[in-house]
Amino acid sequence: MRAIRIIEPGTLATVQDRGRFGFRDRGVPVSGAMDRQALRLGNLLAGNGFDAACIEITMGGFAAEFKGGAHFALTGAETAAKSNGRPLASWRRHFAQEGDIIETGPPVSGLRTYLAVEGGIDVSPVMGSRSTFLRGGLGGLEGRALRKGDVLFLGAPAREETSVPILELPAELVPAYSTNVVLRILPGPQIDRVSHRGIKTFFSSEYVVSNRSDRMGSLLTGPAVELKCGGDIISDGAFPGAVQVPGNGQPVILGSDCQTTGGYVKAATVIEVDMSFAGQLGPGATVRFVAVSLDDARLAYLKNEYMMRRLYEKSAKAGGGQ
Repeated sequence: MRAIRIIEPGTLATVQDRGRFGFRDRGVPVSGAMDRQALRLGNLLAGNGFDAACIEITMGGFAAEFKGGAHFALTGAETAAKSNGRPLASWRRHFAQEGDIIETGPPVSGLRTYLAVEGGIDVSPVMGSRSTFLRGGLGGLEGRALRKGDVLFLGAPAREETSVPILELPAELVPAYSTNVVLRILPGPQIDRVSHRGIKTFFSSEYVVSNRSDRMGSLLTGPAVELKCGGDIISDGAFPGAVQVPGNGQPVILGSDCQTTGGYVKAATVIEVDMSFAGQLGPGATVRFVAVSLDDARLAYLKNEYMMRRLYEKSAKAGGGQ
Protein backbone atom coordinates (compact mmCIF):
# COMPACT_ATOMS: atom_id res chain seq x y z
CA MET A 1 0.00 0.00 0.00
CA ARG A 2 1.24 3.48 -0.93
CA ALA A 3 -0.67 6.25 0.77
CA ILE A 4 -0.50 9.39 2.87
CA ARG A 5 -2.30 9.73 6.20
CA ILE A 6 -3.27 13.24 7.25
CA ILE A 7 -2.14 14.01 10.79
CA GLU A 8 -3.05 17.72 10.71
CA PRO A 9 -4.68 19.44 7.71
CA GLY A 10 -3.82 22.96 8.86
CA THR A 11 -6.04 25.89 7.95
CA LEU A 12 -7.06 24.41 4.61
CA ALA A 13 -5.70 21.50 2.58
CA THR A 14 -7.35 20.17 -0.58
CA VAL A 15 -6.57 17.86 -3.47
CA GLN A 16 -5.91 19.86 -6.65
CA ASP A 17 -4.61 19.31 -10.18
CA ARG A 18 -4.45 21.74 -13.13
CA GLY A 19 -8.22 22.13 -13.18
CA ARG A 20 -11.53 21.06 -14.63
CA PHE A 21 -11.84 22.28 -18.19
CA GLY A 22 -14.75 22.17 -20.64
CA PHE A 23 -17.66 22.63 -18.22
CA ARG A 24 -17.83 26.38 -17.61
CA ASP A 25 -20.79 26.61 -20.01
CA ARG A 26 -22.66 24.49 -17.43
CA GLY A 27 -21.68 26.69 -14.52
CA VAL A 28 -18.79 24.52 -13.26
CA PRO A 29 -15.63 26.52 -12.40
CA VAL A 30 -12.17 25.46 -13.51
CA SER A 31 -10.88 25.08 -9.92
CA GLY A 32 -7.42 23.47 -9.73
CA ALA A 33 -4.25 24.80 -8.16
CA MET A 34 -4.13 28.51 -7.41
CA ASP A 35 -0.42 28.41 -8.34
CA ARG A 36 -0.23 26.13 -11.38
CA GLN A 37 3.47 26.79 -11.90
CA ALA A 38 4.25 25.43 -8.43
CA LEU A 39 2.02 22.40 -9.07
CA ARG A 40 3.67 21.63 -12.42
CA LEU A 41 7.18 21.95 -11.02
CA GLY A 42 6.30 19.82 -8.01
CA ASN A 43 5.00 17.09 -10.28
CA LEU A 44 8.14 17.31 -12.40
CA LEU A 45 10.35 16.77 -9.34
CA ALA A 46 8.17 13.94 -8.06
CA GLY A 47 8.39 12.16 -11.43
CA ASN A 48 4.74 12.71 -12.40
CA GLY A 49 3.01 14.00 -15.49
CA PHE A 50 2.25 17.70 -15.22
CA ASP A 51 -1.44 17.15 -14.38
CA ALA A 52 -1.10 14.70 -11.46
CA ALA A 53 -3.13 15.60 -8.38
CA CYS A 54 -1.26 17.15 -5.44
CA ILE A 55 -2.18 18.53 -2.03
CA GLU A 56 -2.59 22.30 -1.87
CA ILE A 57 -1.77 23.50 1.67
CA THR A 58 -2.94 26.98 2.65
CA MET A 59 -1.10 28.85 5.45
CA GLY A 60 0.91 25.83 6.62
CA GLY A 61 0.16 23.88 9.80
CA PHE A 62 0.01 20.65 7.79
CA ALA A 63 1.41 17.27 8.85
CA ALA A 64 1.19 13.86 7.17
CA GLU A 65 2.63 10.36 7.47
CA PHE A 66 3.83 8.29 4.53
CA LYS A 67 2.36 4.80 4.36
CA GLY A 68 4.92 3.21 2.06
CA GLY A 69 7.98 4.71 0.41
CA ALA A 70 7.59 7.43 -2.21
CA HIS A 71 9.48 10.31 -3.79
CA PHE A 72 7.96 13.73 -3.21
CA ALA A 73 8.56 17.46 -3.46
CA LEU A 74 7.31 20.60 -1.75
CA THR A 75 6.88 23.69 -3.94
CA GLY A 76 5.10 27.01 -3.62
CA ALA A 77 5.19 29.00 -0.39
CA GLU A 78 8.25 28.49 1.83
CA THR A 79 7.13 27.16 5.21
CA ALA A 80 10.23 26.00 7.13
CA ALA A 81 9.12 22.43 6.44
CA LYS A 82 10.48 19.44 8.34
CA SER A 83 10.81 15.70 7.78
CA ASN A 84 10.92 13.72 11.02
CA GLY A 85 11.87 16.94 12.79
CA ARG A 86 14.74 17.80 10.43
CA PRO A 87 14.70 20.77 8.00
CA LEU A 88 13.27 19.92 4.60
CA ALA A 89 14.22 21.97 1.53
CA SER A 90 11.56 23.08 -0.94
CA TRP A 91 11.87 22.86 -4.73
CA ARG A 92 13.84 19.59 -4.51
CA ARG A 93 13.12 15.90 -4.94
CA HIS A 94 13.08 13.86 -1.69
CA PHE A 95 12.35 10.28 -0.70
CA ALA A 96 10.11 9.32 2.23
CA GLN A 97 10.21 5.89 3.80
CA GLU A 98 7.38 4.05 5.54
CA GLY A 99 6.34 6.02 8.62
CA ASP A 100 8.17 9.24 7.77
CA ILE A 101 6.31 12.37 8.85
CA ILE A 102 6.51 15.73 7.08
CA GLU A 103 5.30 19.02 8.51
CA THR A 104 4.88 22.54 7.17
CA GLY A 105 5.04 25.64 9.34
CA PRO A 106 3.54 29.09 8.72
CA PRO A 107 4.46 30.52 5.29
CA VAL A 108 7.60 32.60 5.17
CA SER A 109 6.74 33.87 1.69
CA GLY A 110 3.60 33.21 -0.31
CA LEU A 111 0.43 31.54 0.96
CA ARG A 112 0.03 28.09 -0.62
CA THR A 113 2.40 25.11 -0.57
CA TYR A 114 2.09 22.07 -2.85
CA LEU A 115 2.92 18.52 -1.82
CA ALA A 116 3.54 16.50 -4.97
CA VAL A 117 4.00 12.76 -4.43
CA GLU A 118 5.21 10.11 -6.84
CA GLY A 119 2.19 8.61 -8.58
CA GLY A 120 -0.09 11.50 -7.67
CA ILE A 121 -3.06 11.54 -5.28
CA ASP A 122 -5.35 8.79 -6.55
CA VAL A 123 -8.88 10.06 -5.97
CA SER A 124 -11.66 9.47 -8.49
CA PRO A 125 -11.83 12.07 -11.30
CA VAL A 126 -15.01 14.14 -11.57
CA MET A 127 -15.60 15.71 -14.99
CA GLY A 128 -12.07 14.80 -15.99
CA SER A 129 -10.33 16.34 -12.97
CA ARG A 130 -9.36 15.39 -9.41
CA SER A 131 -9.51 19.02 -8.27
CA THR A 132 -11.65 19.93 -5.27
CA PHE A 133 -14.38 22.54 -5.76
CA LEU A 134 -15.41 23.21 -2.18
CA ARG A 135 -18.49 25.35 -2.80
CA GLY A 136 -19.88 22.75 -5.17
CA GLY A 137 -18.87 19.78 -3.02
CA LEU A 138 -17.29 17.89 -5.90
CA GLY A 139 -13.92 16.43 -6.83
CA GLY A 140 -10.97 15.73 -4.54
CA LEU A 141 -11.83 13.63 -1.50
CA GLU A 142 -15.62 13.66 -1.20
CA GLY A 143 -15.68 17.25 -2.45
CA ARG A 144 -14.35 18.60 0.84
CA ALA A 145 -11.26 19.87 2.60
CA LEU A 146 -8.92 17.25 4.03
CA ARG A 147 -9.39 16.25 7.66
CA LYS A 148 -7.31 14.66 10.37
CA GLY A 149 -7.16 10.89 9.82
CA ASP A 150 -7.90 10.97 6.07
CA VAL A 151 -5.93 8.43 4.05
CA LEU A 152 -5.07 9.34 0.46
CA PHE A 153 -3.90 6.53 -1.79
CA LEU A 154 -1.23 7.12 -4.41
CA GLY A 155 -1.22 6.17 -8.06
CA ALA A 156 1.34 3.95 -9.73
CA PRO A 157 4.76 5.60 -10.26
CA ALA A 158 5.30 6.78 -13.81
CA ARG A 159 9.09 6.57 -13.62
CA GLU A 160 11.25 3.50 -14.05
CA GLU A 161 13.32 2.59 -10.99
CA THR A 162 16.54 2.68 -13.06
CA SER A 163 15.98 6.20 -14.44
CA VAL A 164 17.85 9.33 -13.40
CA PRO A 165 15.27 11.97 -12.37
CA ILE A 166 15.55 15.74 -12.13
CA LEU A 167 16.60 16.51 -8.56
CA GLU A 168 16.42 20.30 -8.53
CA LEU A 169 15.30 23.15 -10.74
CA PRO A 170 16.97 26.00 -12.64
CA ALA A 171 16.82 29.14 -10.50
CA GLU A 172 14.92 31.07 -13.18
CA LEU A 173 11.95 28.69 -12.88
CA VAL A 174 11.57 29.08 -9.11
CA PRO A 175 9.13 31.95 -8.42
CA ALA A 176 10.39 34.69 -6.09
CA TYR A 177 7.30 35.24 -3.95
CA SER A 178 6.96 38.50 -2.07
CA THR A 179 4.55 40.41 0.15
CA ASN A 180 4.92 43.35 -2.24
CA VAL A 181 3.75 42.13 -5.64
CA VAL A 182 3.64 43.82 -9.03
CA LEU A 183 1.22 42.10 -11.41
CA ARG A 184 1.36 42.63 -15.16
CA ILE A 185 -2.06 43.11 -16.73
CA LEU A 186 -3.81 43.47 -20.05
CA PRO A 187 -6.91 45.66 -20.58
CA GLY A 188 -10.14 43.91 -19.59
CA PRO A 189 -13.28 43.68 -21.74
CA GLN A 190 -14.96 46.59 -19.92
CA ILE A 191 -11.95 48.89 -19.56
CA ASP A 192 -14.01 51.54 -21.39
CA ARG A 193 -16.27 51.69 -18.33
CA VAL A 194 -13.37 53.01 -16.21
CA SER A 195 -12.92 56.80 -16.18
CA HIS A 196 -9.60 58.46 -17.01
CA ARG A 197 -9.25 59.31 -13.31
CA GLY A 198 -10.07 55.70 -12.43
CA ILE A 199 -7.38 54.35 -14.78
CA LYS A 200 -4.83 56.73 -13.27
CA THR A 201 -5.83 55.62 -9.76
CA PHE A 202 -5.67 51.92 -10.70
CA PHE A 203 -2.10 52.16 -12.02
CA SER A 204 -0.70 54.58 -9.45
CA SER A 205 -2.10 53.02 -6.28
CA GLU A 206 -1.02 50.26 -3.93
CA TYR A 207 -3.71 47.84 -2.81
CA VAL A 208 -3.79 45.57 0.24
CA VAL A 209 -5.13 42.00 0.15
CA SER A 210 -8.12 41.59 2.48
CA ASN A 211 -8.41 38.70 4.96
CA ARG A 212 -11.80 37.96 3.35
CA SER A 213 -10.01 36.60 0.27
CA ASP A 214 -10.28 32.94 -0.71
CA ARG A 215 -9.93 30.63 -3.71
CA MET A 216 -12.75 32.51 -5.48
CA GLY A 217 -10.89 35.78 -5.44
CA SER A 218 -8.46 38.15 -3.75
CA LEU A 219 -10.32 41.19 -2.43
CA LEU A 220 -8.20 44.33 -2.51
CA THR A 221 -8.60 47.48 -0.42
CA GLY A 222 -7.24 50.88 -1.36
CA PRO A 223 -8.11 53.98 -3.39
CA ALA A 224 -11.41 53.47 -5.20
CA VAL A 225 -11.27 53.05 -8.98
CA GLU A 226 -13.74 55.52 -10.46
CA LEU A 227 -16.19 54.12 -13.00
CA LYS A 228 -18.11 56.10 -15.59
CA CYS A 229 -21.54 54.67 -14.88
CA GLY A 230 -21.42 52.20 -12.00
CA GLY A 231 -19.94 48.73 -11.65
CA ASP A 232 -22.92 46.68 -12.83
CA ILE A 233 -23.05 45.23 -16.33
CA ILE A 234 -25.17 42.59 -18.03
CA SER A 235 -23.63 39.34 -16.78
CA ASP A 236 -21.07 37.80 -19.08
CA GLY A 237 -18.21 35.32 -18.80
CA ALA A 238 -15.90 35.50 -15.80
CA PHE A 239 -12.53 33.77 -15.60
CA PRO A 240 -9.51 33.32 -13.31
CA GLY A 241 -7.19 36.31 -13.55
CA ALA A 242 -9.91 38.83 -14.36
CA VAL A 243 -9.75 41.98 -12.22
CA GLN A 244 -13.32 42.97 -11.41
CA VAL A 245 -14.26 46.43 -10.16
CA PRO A 246 -17.67 46.49 -8.45
CA GLY A 247 -19.59 49.64 -7.58
CA ASN A 248 -17.45 50.39 -4.50
CA GLY A 249 -14.36 50.73 -6.71
CA GLN A 250 -12.34 48.09 -4.81
CA PRO A 251 -10.66 45.63 -7.27
CA VAL A 252 -11.05 41.86 -6.97
CA ILE A 253 -8.65 39.42 -8.66
CA LEU A 254 -10.67 36.32 -9.54
CA GLY A 255 -9.13 32.97 -8.55
CA SER A 256 -9.40 29.33 -9.60
CA ASP A 257 -12.81 28.75 -7.99
CA CYS A 258 -14.36 31.93 -9.39
CA GLN A 259 -17.87 32.02 -10.78
CA THR A 260 -18.35 31.35 -14.48
CA THR A 261 -20.39 34.51 -15.12
CA GLY A 262 -20.42 37.88 -13.40
CA GLY A 263 -22.13 41.22 -13.54
CA TYR A 264 -19.27 43.53 -12.56
CA VAL A 265 -16.90 45.55 -14.72
CA LYS A 266 -13.77 43.58 -15.64
CA ALA A 267 -11.18 46.31 -15.94
CA ALA A 268 -8.08 44.16 -16.47
CA THR A 269 -6.70 40.65 -16.83
CA VAL A 270 -3.59 39.34 -15.06
CA ILE A 271 -1.26 37.74 -17.61
CA GLU A 272 -0.88 33.97 -17.39
CA VAL A 273 2.69 33.81 -16.08
CA ASP A 274 1.84 36.19 -13.23
CA MET A 275 -1.09 34.09 -12.04
CA SER A 276 1.45 32.13 -9.99
CA PHE A 277 2.08 35.27 -7.92
CA ALA A 278 -1.61 36.20 -7.79
CA GLY A 279 -2.35 32.72 -6.40
CA GLN A 280 0.14 33.27 -3.58
CA LEU A 281 -1.33 36.55 -2.31
CA GLY A 282 -1.97 36.36 1.42
CA PRO A 283 -3.82 38.75 3.73
CA GLY A 284 -1.86 41.97 4.18
CA ALA A 285 0.21 41.59 1.00
CA THR A 286 0.36 44.65 -1.22
CA VAL A 287 -0.35 44.70 -4.95
CA ARG A 288 0.43 47.13 -7.73
CA PHE A 289 -0.55 46.79 -11.38
CA VAL A 290 1.48 47.56 -14.49
CA ALA A 291 0.20 47.42 -18.07
CA VAL A 292 1.99 45.37 -20.72
CA SER A 293 1.28 44.69 -24.37
CA LEU A 294 -0.28 41.52 -25.70
CA ASP A 295 3.04 40.73 -27.40
CA ASP A 296 4.85 41.06 -24.07
CA ALA A 297 2.34 38.74 -22.43
CA ARG A 298 2.72 36.16 -25.19
CA LEU A 299 6.50 36.34 -25.07
CA ALA A 300 6.55 35.80 -21.29
CA TYR A 301 4.18 32.84 -21.65
CA LEU A 302 6.15 31.23 -24.49
CA LYS A 303 9.46 31.68 -22.68
CA ASN A 304 8.07 29.95 -19.59
CA GLU A 305 6.50 27.13 -21.62
CA TYR A 306 9.76 26.62 -23.51
CA MET A 307 11.70 26.19 -20.27
CA MET A 308 9.04 23.89 -18.86
CA ARG A 309 9.00 21.75 -22.01
CA ARG A 310 12.78 21.47 -22.00
CA LEU A 311 12.65 20.17 -18.42
CA TYR A 312 9.87 17.70 -19.17
CA GLU A 313 11.71 16.43 -22.24
CA LYS A 314 14.80 15.93 -20.10
CA SER A 315 12.64 14.11 -17.54
CA ALA A 316 11.05 11.94 -20.23
CA LYS A 317 14.43 10.89 -21.60
CA ALA A 318 15.33 9.87 -18.05
CA GLY A 319 12.18 7.77 -17.82
CA GLY A 320 9.67 10.25 -16.36
CA GLY A 321 5.99 10.61 -17.30
CA GLN A 322 4.55 13.27 -19.62
